Amino acid sequence: MLYIECPYCGSRAHEEFTYIGDATKKRPDGAEKNDPAWVDYVYTRDNPRGPHLELWHHSLGCREVVKVLRNTLTHEILATGRPGDEIAAPEAEAGQ
Repeated sequence: MLYIECPYCGSRAHEEFTYIGDATKKRPDGAEKNDPAWVDYVYTRDNPRGPHLELWHHSLGCREVVKVLRNTLTHEILATGRPGDEIAAPEAEAGQ
């Protein structure tokens, strides 16, 4: 069982959380009328191998959004924090 360290509630089972999406995507500027930028933001997703920043919603707990650094190969939770926190992803190893 995976446990996610919620910055508001402490360690909780991952069943209490709902995956929201990729935390590395940056929303295009609101004044920007560039359709390709919005299409990329809304529809294009990478399928990374290794450490990846994700957003999770603590839907059965405090209902806050949590930033999670998770290894997509092992599902190991490497770090967690608030959405505005800086969480540095370790450098990907060659061949991953």
